[in-house]
Amino acid sequence: MADTDGNIDSHDYYLDTPQTDTPLPLKGCNSLDWGMKNRLANIFDPKTGRTVMLAVDHGYFMGPTTGLERIDITINPLLPYANTLMCTRGILRSTIPPGFNKGVVLRASGGPSILKELSDERIAVDMEDAIRLNVAAVAVQVFIGGEFETQSVHNMTSLVDAGNRYGMPVLGVTAVGKQMVRDAKYMRLATRMCAELGCTYVKTYYVEKDFDTVAAACPVPIVIAGGKKQPELDALTMAYNAIQQGAAGVDMGRNIFQSDAPAAMIQAVFRVVHENMPPKEAFEYYETLKNTK
Repeated sequence: MADTDGNIDSHDYYLDTPQTDTPLPLKGCNSLDWGMKNRLANIFDPKTGRTVMLAVDHGYFMGPTTGLERIDITINPLLPYANTLMCTRGILRSTIPPGFNKGVVLRASGGPSILKELSDERIAVDMEDAIRLNVAAVAVQVFIGGEFETQSVHNMTSLVDAGNRYGMPVLGVTAVGKQMVRDAKYMRLATRMCAELGCTYVKTYYVEKDFDTVAAACPVPIVIAGGKKQPELDALTMAYNAIQQGAAGVDMGRNIFQSDAPAAMIQAVFRVVHENMPPKEAFEYYETLKNTK
């Protein structure tokens, strides 16, 4: 028991000041448990409600693709500039410094390589292992319209059930295969299905026409995939347009780690996402950082 001798009577009740409740500025997240919101706050900046996710999970089906041959050399120096890291548990355990204290989004689905039909994925990470790794969310690929659509949706809902049990957000990643149309109509369908079936937030592709309808129709936050490598100005323009049309962030990989100056590029992307910096200004900022020794 605490020693009560000399205890000072409490008196600072601030009777004229109502208790405040600081919400997390993410749509569709008000009813989540505190633990779920706390994990999301390690992905999305609580001030802006946006995120720059650094995606380096490509190796789970592509192997050591260009820029990811040595993650300890090419990626670890970029970690201070990202809000969160998206990777696999193998890379997390073997390569990412344990002092990295930002959110980790863990790739939780997998199976086939680029040599096989990619849509035939299964859950590849147990929720207990995700918790053991102290990650902020788990990610699952969903192939709406693909040959194994139902299997991938069941993968997602199984993770959602486990995530709700343990307070773990689930990121639904909408895949776009060779047979799938990449337009706003398809993206509205795929993202809405992920949200309706319980995903905490959704990753999808930016489309030039009517992306604002994709973001508006999805009741949870959307982040856009970076996709294939583009010229830096084009990638910054895509990020800017997506943010202005309702996206809550980017999950960018190749357009950062395959850039001529990855550290400069991720800092430019960060300013686009969190400060609404216009693309040309962001590109000039990138060039300045790139040419600064």
